[in-house]
Amino acid sequence: MPRPPRSRAPSAAAWLALSSAALAVPVAHADWTGKGEGGLLLSRGNSEATSGNVKLDLSREGEAWTHKAALAALYGRNAEFANAQRYEARYELRRELGARTFAFGSLRGERDLFSGFEYQATLSGGLGRKFIDTERTQLTGTLGAGYRRLRPQQLVKLDSGEVIRRIPGDATGDAVATAGLDYGNQLTATTRVTNKLLVEAGSENTSVANDLALVVSMTDRLALSAGYGVRYNTDPAPNTKKTDQVTTLNLVYKIE
Repeated sequence: MPRPPRSRAPSAAAWLALSSAALAVPVAHADWTGKGEGGLLLSRGNSEATSGNVKLDLSREGEAWTHKAALAALYGRNAEFANAQRYEARYELRRELGARTFAFGSLRGERDLFSGFEYQATLSGGLGRKFIDTERTQLTGTLGAGYRRLRPQQLVKLDSGEVIRRIPGDATGDAVATAGLDYGNQLTATTRVTNKLLVEAGSENTSVANDLALVVSMTDRLALSAGYGVRYNTDPAPNTKKTDQVTTLNLVYKIE
């Protein structure tokens, strides 16, 4: 029997283009600070595999307003086909209400070709609180509400796991409640642990994203980061796993 036509998906070139654009942002806006990180694995010989990821976290602080932006991309491929491809972007604007309390507005978008959703995009706002804010330890929580658009996408796979077709469903919108936690702790002079949690709960789907990282500084600018990320959706399209887990080892560059 003839093989079904393969679904078209953005190639690794899209991931590389996003990486280049992300690295160009701090050059154009010198008053932004933060970090950029990335990792790449190439295996050739008896087995073939390619995987890479890039992340960028930036912030710009003023007396009353704080801007936060984040970009991330993930790509994975075995010898025959791509098996991971995700792009994420987030922008948040904060208005300080006091020494520890702030209001925020946020826009977040995600496109994951293997999650069971063609896309998820959320506009939200709410209040945040800095529960711990010392030189060594920081813990910030947020609660909010907003509106989300999403579109489920059924994946048709071969026995090998290769996706040969993507069938989009109807796009829908729903109200969501959001909650987030951002934790950081300077364990030693050179070692820091961070964890970021974001939950968006709505009638169409509840998504959970958690990123844990251990960062070890090598110089004032460079560090190594070992990370573990989880993405969970309660209601993806049929025949799609609810949980994705990614372990990374990245080189980190401090931007200031």
